[in-house]
Amino acid sequence: MSAYILPILFIFLFVYCSCKKINTYDHFVKGAKGAIPLVLEIFPFIASILIAVALLRASGITNCLATFLSPVFDFFGIPKELCELVMLRPFTGSGSYGILENIFSTYGADSYISRCACVIMGCSETIFYVATVYISQTKVKKLLYAIPVALACSFVGTIVACLLCKVI
Repeated sequence: MSAYILPILFIFLFVYCSCKKINTYDHFVKGAKGAIPLVLEIFPFIASILIAVALLRASGITNCLATFLSPVFDFFGIPKELCELVMLRPFTGSGSYGILENIFSTYGADSYISRCACVIMGCSETIFYVATVYISQTKVKKLLYAIPVALACSFVGTIVACLLCKVI
């Protein structure tokens, strides 16, 4: 059924636009034209985040931090195997999926660690990536509380995810 959702949505959209006498192709081209400058404006911000995360992982700093912070994470019920995932998830989505794949291959897809990692991936967001994209497109520059609150909420979600996986 899910394979038909997107085609049905497109057909519905074209029928609706035809009934409203809207030229869909012209609007599509206009939207695509507006997307190119947007991509060019956002690209430097995204590239800098991705390069910084790649450098952190390649240098081994994330492994050192994970080892250092594992007692703190253990206190909150987060397995030490998930420390690197929890630390990198706010920065990068693709890097997090790479760590998730590594967790699957190391511990198996049905293990407690893998289940926790999946729930963490589902209940968290790439906070710095999203903030970078929104900040680059808006005039809002006062983010004193937004990022710390988002990080705190993400950490609480991680704690609850591990607790739920342990109970269920």
